[in-house]
Amino acid sequence: MDAAIHIAKMMGPLLVVNAIGMFLFTKSYRAMAEEFLNSRALIYLAGFMTMLIGLGIVNAWTPSFPIAVTIVGWMFTIGGAIRMLAPERSMKIGLDMLNEKPWLLSVSAAIQLMLGLALLHVGYMR
Repeated sequence: MDAAIHIAKMMGPLLVVNAIGMFLFTKSYRAMAEEFLNSRALIYLAGFMTMLIGLGIVNAWTPSFPIAVTIVGWMFTIGGAIRMLAPERSMKIGLDMLNEKPWLLSVSAAIQLMLGLALLHVGYMR
């Protein structure tokens, strides 16, 4: 449980700050996403880092808060592996989403904000 709280204290502020940035500077974040998605090397490196972070997150399958952290960790691990194994496919999917469904950036920001606030609450208010 202590490890899950520590992870919540680290991830909560990161998600909240990123979400606020996405809401306030959407044009800049879209440009960064497009630049990122046009680089196989960056996608692979991001996959490596994401998978590494995911593997380091607590793996506690208990019916309480740590299971949420575990699920996020597994999502990181799987997402990182996909980026490492298929960077070109990741590029295509990402660019298609960015160009054909631009509203997904706002949805992503809203999800990150809610998750970040929940993690902040659990990490600092509990």
